[in-house]
Amino acid sequence: MSQDELSRQIGRRSGQVIFAIAFLALSALLLSQIGDQTKWVKKTKFFAQPRFWPAVGLGGMVLFGALHLWHLPRRKLDRFDRNEVMIWAQVLEYALWFMAYVMLVPLVGYLPVTVVFMPLMVWRMGYSDRRLLWISAGLGIVIVLLFKSLLNVKIPGAALYEYLPGAMRGFFILNF
Repeated sequence: MSQDELSRQIGRRSGQVIFAIAFLALSALLLSQIGDQTKWVKKTKFFAQPRFWPAVGLGGMVLFGALHLWHLPRRKLDRFDRNEVMIWAQVLEYALWFMAYVMLVPLVGYLPVTVVFMPLMVWRMGYSDRRLLWISAGLGIVIVLLFKSLLNVKIPGAALYEYLPGAMRGFFILNF
């Protein structure tokens, strides 16, 4: 494709090739697993088969993903593609923060983990004012009280609570 045709392209060009390759690879991987993940049931109508519509959807994803990759005006990777992927990867950091939160709640407890994570996330988003950090910790306490006391959300007690004395352990398991 000529440089003139590339310059007339509307929209962003960075990341298109990597997205198209990743989409096609993921679609092909999912389609290759369809035999293990779905069933073909005897004495069932063709369009009612549990495997039919997932196969149609994944087949379409592979077909149209391949067509998209084939019709891209540019198929070479450059530094802008790498920069775009780094921007996409930054989102994964917050998923890791959330996974750490979810894994720590059953160990340490809903209240302590929430009161620690709220200021950590506020700080991570770039707010370093002490007042905002204290407000976020207070908001964490309010959230825990709202969910556990007022809304009666049942969140299992933490393993750390098992080391507390009898009556205190029961109180913390029920309320925090």
